[in-house]
Order: sequence, then C-alpha cells, then structure tokens
Amino acid sequence: MLKWLTVQNDLAKAMEKPFALRQKLEDRAAGIITRGKCPSRESVERQCKDILRRHHMKRLIKTEVWESSEGIPRLSYEVDAEAFQVLSKTCLGKTILITNRKEWGEASIVSAYRSQFITLGVFKEVFKEMKDRQTGNWWPLYHWTDSKIRVHGLYCTIALLLRALALRRVRRAGLSLSIPRFLSEFDTIREVINTYPKKRGKKAISQQTVSTKTLELQDRILAILGLNKEEIENLG
Repeated sequence: MLKWLTVQNDLAKAMEKPFALRQKLEDRAAGIITRGKCPSRESVERQCKDILRRHHMKRLIKTEVWESSEGIPRLSYEVDAEAFQVLSKTCLGKTILITNRKEWGEASIVSAYRSQFITLGVFKEVFKEMKDRQTGNWWPLYHWTDSKIRVHGLYCTIALLLRALALRRVRRAGLSLSIPRFLSEFDTIREVINTYPKKRGKKAISQQTVSTKTLELQDRILAILGLNKEEIENLG
C-alpha cells in the first residue's frame, strides 16, 4: 500500500533539489558564478534523474532541460497536477489482497488481514526479548562447538516458550503486563528451604520453606501460575 503521507514527504524533498540546481544554473547564466566548469546538458539531465529516483517522482515532477544561446544549461520543473490526481485515484490508499483460501468470504479475508498486526506485534516482542542480554535468553553464548551451540539454542527456546506461556496465562487472567515488567516482579522474590537434622525415630528430614514478603501484584501472579505457598505445600 502506497501511503499518502509517504508520497507527500518524498515530493517535498524532491522539490527542494531541483530548486537548488536551477538556482545555480541561473546564477551562472547571470554571471554570479564564474568559477569552475560549466555543467553540460547531459550532466544536468543525469542529476534530475537521480533527484527523481524515488517511487512515482518521475510521474509527478516534470523537468525540462535546454541550453541557452550562451551554451549554459537551463532547467524548469513543475508538479503535474493531473498525474497527481491519477495517482491518488489509482494507487494511494489502495490495497490488493491475494489469498489461496478459496473457501473464505470477503469478510473473513479482510478480518484475517487486519488481525496480522497482533501476530506481528507478538513476534516483534519475542525477537526483542531474544536480543536482550538481561533476560537470560540467548546471550551470552559461552560455547564454540556446533553440538553445544545446538543444545544451548534448545534450552534457550524452551525458556522462551515457558516465559511466553506463563505471560499468556497471566494476561488471560486480566493482568496486562509486558515481558520486562512480568519478569521484574520475580526479581525481588526469594525463597529459602531450611533443612533440619533428622530426628531420632523419624525417616524423613524436616524442612521449612521461607519466602520473602511479596506485594499484592506478585501474590496475584503467583496465584495465577499456581506458585503460591499453599499450592506448593499441598503438592509436597
């Protein structure tokens, strides 16, 4: 899809350069610029071609190069209003959707196309996390052999999936958190297991689990993920 704003920006930038080029040629013709070699008609035409290299600029800006009686190239340019109107009606804001889903109706195709931003947003967030050196994902990589790098990639991918699944469960429970915020809530949570010597006549070793004091949001996250103290003790 060719956006209206993109064309407007390209047109504004493209119009600045012909103006500066024409001004230099006018100054040379008027005798203001006398030093240096006078550009040829072919070189001016090449400069115009380079200026209008952006998409559709050749259609929208019409240039004309000729030589004066003194042999100095001259330049004139203007925006073709008719070409701009045709471009607006045929290309600007128009999107053509092509799919092999022949069983889908028009509404389903448009709905699927418009929902792509959700998937792209998720992938963008995942790729950003993969490059983050603080979330314990891919970097740092302390391996050099292929086999160890493959194993490293495997457990990094598993860790990424586990975090994504945990975040998905939290978001479905009504907590709209980003991945960094979600992970940061676990940074201050600490848990210690105190192990006591086995008493006479008892087969099992006595243990006591002690956790740091948690905030309300942390308690909600732990409850959603089934990591609160009561459930862990029941599992034990």
